Amino acid sequence: MYLSRIQSLRQAAVLEDCSDQLDILGLTLAVQMEKEQGPAAEQEKARLTKLMRDCQCASQQVFKLHSELQEKQSITSLLQVVEEVEQRKKAEDIRREAKTELEQRIQTLQRQKAELQQKKETLEDMSLLKLDLNYQLNAQSSRMANVEKSMALQVLRDTSQAEGQLEDQRELLQIQLMEEKKVHVRSVEFLQSHQEELQQQLQQWQQRTRQMLQEKEQQLNNVCCKRTVTLDRLSEMRRKFKEMEQVVMEEREEQKRLRREQAEAKAATKLQAWWRGCMVRRGLGSFKKADDKKGKKKKKKEGKKTKEGKKAV
Repeated sequence: MYLSRIQSLRQAAVLEDCSDQLDILGLTLAVQMEKEQGPAAEQEKARLTKLMRDCQCASQQVFKLHSELQEKQSITSLLQVVEEVEQRKKAEDIRREAKTELEQRIQTLQRQKAELQQKKETLEDMSLLKLDLNYQLNAQSSRMANVEKSMALQVLRDTSQAEGQLEDQRELLQIQLMEEKKVHVRSVEFLQSHQEELQQQLQQWQQRTRQMLQEKEQQLNNVCCKRTVTLDRLSEMRRKFKEMEQVVMEEREEQKRLRREQAEAKAATKLQAWWRGCMVRRGLGSFKKADDKKGKKKKKKEGKKTKEGKKAV
């Protein structure tokens, strides 16, 4: 990028001022480093040395740019520095992203390793549990075999005792069956008598319900007859009401017509009287001759009066 002579001189003056300020800043940092003492000042010295290095780099770049402006009137070195800084930033970002991605992968691998270790421990526990269960199963099977043998012997003993008990129970059951048969016969007789009574009551109730149904049907028929009669009356009254309403409406229409005709006649008479008055006042039509005669008579009278007045004078 090339600049004009005036622009380059202005930029060179600004850069000289910047280089002077950077030199002053470097001297102040050096003086401050010399003042720092003690174990706590190591970190501050490291920070100050870093600042000094930055100031030196900036002053070098400013010197290069100043010389370029004076010689070539361009700022290509500044653009190159900016590009280098941007590339450095991009490389730093890429390194940072790669580092974070590597850390995430390490964390995932550690997590997977911990899960595998946990699964391995659970498998070992399950294998130990399997061995324990197999041992318990073998012991249980041996116990069950001994119990089966003892149960078989006990069953043989119990069967011999049960046969004697069964004979006694058979006799008791036969006695109980005889008693139950007697009770059954008595209960059947009682139920038959009770059923007969219930059938008689049912017949009585059926007769009562038939009578009640007949009475209700008769009442319903009477109500239906009354309803038909009332409906006929109502329809007749409606018909009469419609006829009366029609007569009333016709009467109202007739009265309205008569009032309208009377109003029209009155208005016509008023209009005729007004028109006749106008004709009379203005002497139009048939009223014109009578007005002329009256005017001539008035003129003659006035002439006579004037003559008599002259004579008197």
